[in-house]
Amino acid sequence: MASSFIVGDKFRKRVTGLLEKRDSSFPQGLREELESVVGQREAAAVSFGTIRKLKKYLHDHGHPLYLHEVLEDSSLHLPEAVKPPRARNPELVARLEKIKAKLANEEYNRITRNVNTQEINRNGTLADFGREVRSAKATVVTVLNFLVTVAATFACSYIGSQYLFKETSARVISAVISASVVGLAELYVLVRTMEGELGEP
Repeated sequence: MASSFIVGDKFRKRVTGLLEKRDSSFPQGLREELESVVGQREAAAVSFGTIRKLKKYLHDHGHPLYLHEVLEDSSLHLPEAVKPPRARNPELVARLEKIKAKLANEEYNRITRNVNTQEINRNGTLADFGREVRSAKATVVTVLNFLVTVAATFACSYIGSQYLFKETSARVISAVISASVVGLAELYVLVRTMEGELGEP
């Protein structure tokens, strides 16, 4: 916490001017404190207490010089915070080391959790993989079933329509219509089944 000012050149000049007047009402203790500050060549510090005394003197005697003018180029002196030395308590040091080791171990586990195969098995990742394979297999079987059903319907309609139509174009058209109807029905059933599976919790 700041307790003093580092004085500047304006402070030195104005205070020197005050001290040269040899005013009898000027307090002797304040004069000595200010002379010791002004007399120093390097950066000198003046305490808040001395500044308060100077302010009181200027105020009481109606001096035209104001305190903010005196301190215009001065700056606060902020001493460095001194950290208290840590006591060499072996129990405290051992406890701190234990906490550091624990934190380092947790950080290591967090970084390598995706690399540890035992942890992967424990989390059931292989089971998820098996479930995905089964789902993909079911999808492939469904698509193949759809294609086979449509192709078989087309073939049966084409062969069966030879008893109704003599022209090949009429037979193809009737087979395409039959295959389209069956394909749409299969798609409808497939979509409803998939909606039911997706709707399950």
